Amino acid sequence: MQYLSLYLGVVSVIAIILTLHDKHAAKKRNWRVKERTLLIVSALGGSVAMLLTMLAVRHKTKHAKFMVGIPVFIALQIAAVLAVLHWRDVL
Repeated sequence: MQYLSLYLGVVSVIAIILTLHDKHAAKKRNWRVKERTLLIVSALGGSVAMLLTMLAVRHKTKHAKFMVGIPVFIALQIAAVLAVLHWRDVL
């Protein structure tokens, strides 16, 4: 459980950094983070941090792919955790 918490913490920090970098780059018209990269980091466990960051800085909030996709990732991640906890108790 300790390793999982560390992993999620690191992925969350990466998600925040990438989101903030992309927001800053969009304003400066510089190199941007690929949308696919943002979604992959979200799917790997940074979904809550990324969604909260996007809402806080108003970045990509008009893109359905993010405002629907990331909550779907969150729901799937919650379902996966619940399934693991259930099967751990069953076995």
